[in-house]
Amino acid sequence: MKLKQFAVAAGLSAAIGIWASPAMAQSAEEVTFVFNSLLFLIGGFLVMFMAAGFCMLEAGLVRTKNVADICLKNMVLYAVAGIMFYLVGYNLMYDGVDQFFGSFTTWGPSEVASDEVIALDTGYSAASDWFFQMVFVATAASIVSGAVAERVKLFPFLIFTVVLTSIIYPVVGAWKWGGGWLDQANFQDFAGSTIVHSVGGWAALVGVLILGPRIGKFTDGRVTPMPGSNLPLATLGTFILWLGWFGFNGASQLALGSAADAVAVSQIFANTNMAAAGGVVAATLLTKVLYKKVDLTMVLNGALAGLVSITAEPLTPAIWEAILIGAAGAVLVTFAIPMLDKFKIDDVVGAIPVHLIAGIFGTLIVPATNGDASFIAQITGVAAVAAWVIPTSAIVWFALKLTLGIRMTAEDEMAGGDIAELGLEAYPEFVDRAPSGYAPDAAAKA
Repeated sequence: MKLKQFAVAAGLSAAIGIWASPAMAQSAEEVTFVFNSLLFLIGGFLVMFMAAGFCMLEAGLVRTKNVADICLKNMVLYAVAGIMFYLVGYNLMYDGVDQFFGSFTTWGPSEVASDEVIALDTGYSAASDWFFQMVFVATAASIVSGAVAERVKLFPFLIFTVVLTSIIYPVVGAWKWGGGWLDQANFQDFAGSTIVHSVGGWAALVGVLILGPRIGKFTDGRVTPMPGSNLPLATLGTFILWLGWFGFNGASQLALGSAADAVAVSQIFANTNMAAAGGVVAATLLTKVLYKKVDLTMVLNGALAGLVSITAEPLTPAIWEAILIGAAGAVLVTFAIPMLDKFKIDDVVGAIPVHLIAGIFGTLIVPATNGDASFIAQITGVAAVAAWVIPTSAIVWFALKLTLGIRMTAEDEMAGGDIAELGLEAYPEFVDRAPSGYAPDAAAKA
């Protein structure tokens, strides 16, 4: 045994010696390039997995007759978002931004694998950065799909997604992350409480107002509950989103080439996790007090509210502060969801309270833990994003309404999007339908 251990140790020592030799050793700059790119790629595929989380959450919270339809919309919007961000969005957000936006050109990588020499001065692979930024824009589009579910037509919704991912979102991103005027004004939004979540929230709110509520949701001054089809599926979706958020916030450090960056990413992970935990506990206790029984859907949205709230600044808070920020966001959302019902605003999955209200709260609370931020700059950023997204979204929604129409017919809505738009059902075995030629009396006699 000792001889084997010695042989293994000798082999490892030899391998390390070869790697460390002048011919094989990597420069510190190349190591940094590799680790930074790896952070983008790992963060990117975690955020991409959030697309599955949104899909499962929404599939669980819509009614059975709309499950396949919402799954299709989530699948296609992710693909559309990627294509549009490649064609227009990325360069509009990052290429030569001075104040407001970059260029209307198609993105192309600055280096490829076939290059004999790869320039390391950028600090990371161009494609790793593009991929990480692309999955963010898909997240913004996913927010809209849940709010307008169960009555919006497929293709008008996808056309709106085209505009959102190619123009509306990239312009806001250019203002901060592209080095535009909000960045120059010291607006702070680390991973996108406003730039991603509020953009999606404002676009969803405008769409919901123009669409109107689902048939039967509000009748004679009363709110008619419309329970979701599958709460275990919605819970799974929430856990997937929670997992994906580590990539969303953690990789927004944008570097992993030093010990300081590794510590920062670790701290972001911890704060992100504990903000969600604070949101869960706050929603659990509050719904117990308000309704005498704990509301699972509120608890799921409480977790998401905590995650959205910490996203604007997940690095500077202490862990106890992150818990309180997440809890406060969940409290706001727990009160906001029934408040929307009072105003007859029909948001199927609670996307507007979670992403818009918690997004605004998370942005405004940043100066409480980050001494470099100011309330004036934060308020300016929130107001500017609203002033851009509300009218642009309204123009697109109204244009679609006047041309293609954005809402299913009453007959299609009652039948459900699965049958009306897809011609199939997510759960066909659950439908109580008599077989062709079935005669109850004859069957009874037999």
